[in-house]
Amino acid sequence: MARTVTRRAMLGAGLLTLAGVGGAGGYGVGLFLTEEPSLAGTASPLAVGPVPSPGSPTPTPTGPPRKVTYDDSPALRADDLRYVTRNFTVTDMFRSRISVRVPSDWVYTKQTSPKAGRFTDRTKKRWIRIEAGFTITRPPADSLAARLKQLAIISKDQMVKVLSQDVEANHATLTYTYVPDEELSPEGILRYVVVRWIADDSGNCAVEMSSTGLPQDKDALLDVLDHATDSVERRDSSL
Repeated sequence: MARTVTRRAMLGAGLLTLAGVGGAGGYGVGLFLTEEPSLAGTASPLAVGPVPSPGSPTPTPTGPPRKVTYDDSPALRADDLRYVTRNFTVTDMFRSRISVRVPSDWVYTKQTSPKAGRFTDRTKKRWIRIEAGFTITRPPADSLAARLKQLAIISKDQMVKVLSQDVEANHATLTYTYVPDEELSPEGILRYVVVRWIADDSGNCAVEMSSTGLPQDKDALLDVLDHATDSVERRDSSL
């Protein structure tokens, strides 16, 4: 039976609680930071979660933080964006047909992971990545908490800095900056990322999306994310 996730359905999700760690949000943080060479910003490294307890993953050993550089390209402007509805299919535990409104001139980019699709602007410096197909089992707040724990053990030379986290009735949002690893960004360009986990009418996360760009793009990136949040529909079928 197909599952449709819409903003209207999400409004009945109810308040969420911070709990568990795990995979309903989808991909691990290594893939998250590697497949999305995010132009997010940084400052000094910041502890973004509890100190790992015995038996928890150990942070990767690193040398001194890298030098950060800033791409001074003109900011993406929300007023310049025009939106259209686009459709694509991702697969994981289910085949999910996604319908979503994205900037009209952003191009669909197939991802290495079959459970995610991405729309990228012509400069290739900004994009929105959307993931589905996973089993819908935990509230958005739990996915946010899990991501914080993942970010807390990222190599210090990526200089992850959490800027904000917010939990609402139907979604949870995390904003942070970081520097991609040297292989992806030898010049150490600062990236800005906004991740959102969106609930369906069960109150559990059905879609994960992230809007990525440069620090000066933050208002436009949020506009892109909000348009996607208000319009996204997920329709599932068996593999």
